[in-house]
Amino acid sequence: MERLTERLDQIRGRLARAAERAGRPPESVRLLAVTKGFPAAVVREALALGLREFGENRVQEADAKISELGAVDPAPRWHLIGHLQRNKAKRAVTLFDEIHSLDSEDLVAEVARRAAAEGRTIAGYVEVNTSGDPGKHGVAPEGALALLGRAGREPAIRLAGLMTIGPLHGGPEGARASFRSLARLRVQAVEAGLLEADAGLSMGMSDDFEIAIEEGATIVRVGSALFGTRGAAREEAAG
Repeated sequence: MERLTERLDQIRGRLARAAERAGRPPESVRLLAVTKGFPAAVVREALALGLREFGENRVQEADAKISELGAVDPAPRWHLIGHLQRNKAKRAVTLFDEIHSLDSEDLVAEVARRAAAEGRTIAGYVEVNTSGDPGKHGVAPEGALALLGRAGREPAIRLAGLMTIGPLHGGPEGARASFRSLARLRVQAVEAGLLEADAGLSMGMSDDFEIAIEEGATIVRVGSALFGTRGAAREEAAG
C-alpha cells in the first residue's frame, strides 16, 4: 500500500504539471487505473486510496475480477480499453460502464443491440488508429467521422469521444503527432455535429501520458507506472 501511495502521488503530480503546461486545470484529466493483469487485491488497495475508475483489456479477466471484488462502496466505474470481439459484447455491456474500443459498424450495432436488451446505455468511444500501425485495432482516421455518425444513431450508446493508442515507434514526437491527430479529429467531429464540444479524448499511457495531456487528453490510461510490474504485484498481493 505504501508503494502504491507513493506512485499515485507521483503520477498525480506529473498529471497536474502536464495539465498546467497545457493551460488546463488538473481536474480536467481523468486518471484511469489500468488493472489488466493485476489481481482484485490491487483494485481494493487502489479503491482505498480514492481511485474510482479502472480499465481492463479483456472481458473474461474483468468478469472474474469484478466477481471476486463483489459489492464495494463506493462502486468503481469500469472501462473496457482493449479490443472487443462481437461475441463478447453481451457480457461486456453488463460489466462495463464505458467502452473505449468501438472500431467498426458491426461492433457498434452489436454493442447497441446488447445494451438495449439489458436496458443500459453505454458510454462509447470510437477507437482510431492514428499511427497507421497495421498491428493495431481502430478505424482509420478517414473513416472515423462516418463511424461516429453510425454510433450516434444508436440510443443505447452515448458517444463519449475518441480513443487512440500511441505508436510503438517514433519516440515522443511520434506519440505527439498521433495524439495531435486525434485532437484534430475531435474538432472536425464537433464541427460536423457528431460529438459534443466537451467530448473526451482517451489517449496516453504510462510512457506517454504527459504528452497526451499536453495535446488535449481528458482520460489517461495508466497501469505499470502506477502498479509496477504484474508479476511483482501478484507476489505482493499473495504476501
